[in-house]
Amino acid sequence: MELITKIKQAESQAQEIVEQAKAEAASLAEQARQQRRGLLEEAQRRRKKAIQDAVSRGQTQAQQEIENLKAQAENHRRQIRQKAENKMAPAVARVMDYLTGENQT
Repeated sequence: MELITKIKQAESQAQEIVEQAKAEAASLAEQARQQRRGLLEEAQRRRKKAIQDAVSRGQTQAQQEIENLKAQAENHRRQIRQKAENKMAPAVARVMDYLTGENQT
């Protein structure tokens, strides 16, 4: 009889150990899920920040490029204007010479 009681106690203890192990496994699994979720959220925040930083750098570089292109365009306009002004006086003189030569004949 005493042996049966000990066996029942052992079975009861074994059942408690199994239940405790299940509870611990569930707790560990939940902790792992929360940790994974936290890591995923952190990765998403970093990704978002990296994208924002890249966009910001791109905008800054684009603005600099715009300023450079504007400066180049202004230099080209000045050069063209200078070339035109340099050629304008001789062209006007030739036209005037031609017109005054036409009136004399």
